[in-house]
Amino acid sequence: MSLDEIAKSAILSRFHFSRVFRAATRVSPGRYLSAVRIYQAKRLLATTKLSVTDISLAVGFNSLGSFTNHFTDSVGASPSRFRRMWTEGMRGTPQPEKRALPESGTVTGTVTLPIGYARARVYIGAFDTPIIQRRPASWTVVEAEAGTKARYCLPDVPPGQWFIRAVATADSVDPEPWTRRSLLLGDVDPVTVTDRSTSMVGVALRPKQMTDLPILYAIPDLEAHNLGRSARSESSRTAELASRGR
Repeated sequence: MSLDEIAKSAILSRFHFSRVFRAATRVSPGRYLSAVRIYQAKRLLATTKLSVTDISLAVGFNSLGSFTNHFTDSVGASPSRFRRMWTEGMRGTPQPEKRALPESGTVTGTVTLPIGYARARVYIGAFDTPIIQRRPASWTVVEAEAGTKARYCLPDVPPGQWFIRAVATADSVDPEPWTRRSLLLGDVDPVTVTDRSTSMVGVALRPKQMTDLPILYAIPDLEAHNLGRSARSESSRTAELASRGR
């Protein structure tokens, strides 16, 4: 799909359409379309037995090597590994190796739930793009409950601009079983981290919207029965690092 074709479907000039689209999604139409291709590739890997080659062609890549490189960079795992991860359980990739650089900073703050939700398991990471893709500089998983502010801490974040993004699976207060599980997202303006700084960032979760960017990075399964103790251990570890001034 060309930019002209997409703009024409919206009855806008290509230049005005690009401005409006970027204002709504924070990325260009081309970058959004690229993210959608990788997202659809994830879906096909998880729900079909199509080969990686067939999937790469189905989502618009002419080169298997180009698709594999782009997918691996965005998702944090190769197509074949992602398929195995999905089958065996999404445990997530390990934290980046910490080198305790003296110039690194910390991003910390609170997470709040929207009205109508009782509790949620929340994945929070510092990403270098508005899209949740590529390995984050630091991440953690925390538990959030209605009426309280759950604290999180992302240590060892290198200096620069970082997008703090949150993904959660939440239980609503609705007693009907088919309405209980929901996907919530949280995002804030880019955060500038400087040498040994501590940035306070509050994240307010909200239901997913049509203009939200696809989630490309292979975040761990946020269902309580799968993460259990490991998520609490990770949250406790990052909080301990923060208390030590790392």
